[in-house]
Amino acid sequence: MARILITGATGAIGGALARAYAQDGYHLILQGRQLAELDALVEECNAAGGSAEAHVLDLSDVERTRTWCEEILSQGVPEIVYANAGMNINTGPDQSGETWDEMSLLLDLNVKSTLALTHSFALAMRDKGEGQLVLISSLAAFFGLPVTPSYSASKAAVKAYAEGIRGWLAPSNVGVTVVMPGYVASAMCHAMPGPKPFLWTPQRAARVIKRRVAKNHPRISFPFPLNIGCWGLAALPPGVSQKLIKWLDYGG
Repeated sequence: MARILITGATGAIGGALARAYAQDGYHLILQGRQLAELDALVEECNAAGGSAEAHVLDLSDVERTRTWCEEILSQGVPEIVYANAGMNINTGPDQSGETWDEMSLLLDLNVKSTLALTHSFALAMRDKGEGQLVLISSLAAFFGLPVTPSYSASKAAVKAYAEGIRGWLAPSNVGVTVVMPGYVASAMCHAMPGPKPFLWTPQRAARVIKRRVAKNHPRISFPFPLNIGCWGLAALPPGVSQKLIKWLDYGG
């Protein structure tokens, strides 16, 4: 039975992906921080026709993440690995700014842990000569938003890393996909300041991601036209982009 690993499985996109793959009979390795929620997801995936196992740990502990990857690899290399876990912070309702403690925790989870996990499985898949790595970035990676500067920076790092290792791993028959969602309904999404145009459900996002990952798309960005608009912010002169961001009520 093919094995798929999903971090952040108790989140909106992670949970929807787990349910989608369970229907196809995959064995799922699901990571999360909340035991009760993770156990409930495992039961749901088992009932849907797949099989699942729960792994409760905090991936912001980078060394523990590396050890956990070794434990998973001791049982074989998963066919697909989703580096999906992440968090968001913002500059606050009064725009007082992010705290360094919050920023440090975000960078540990969104960047250091994501790259550590991806690196571990990339080497194993390269040696095996097959596999698929999927890194969850964000449309915020195209242009830093004033309300979420650290989150935007972290997702830009994930995007660049995924693009880089795709070329490195391609000769070894290992695929790499970077996913850049816009607004997907979740607690994290709704906690973010600013408007949320073209909001998608997690189920819709999972269907699109699953279908395009199967074809090894280099980049999956949605929804249209928000993805084009965010790309355009990066392409326009910075002064123009900053004015547009302010006009759209994203701070600045």
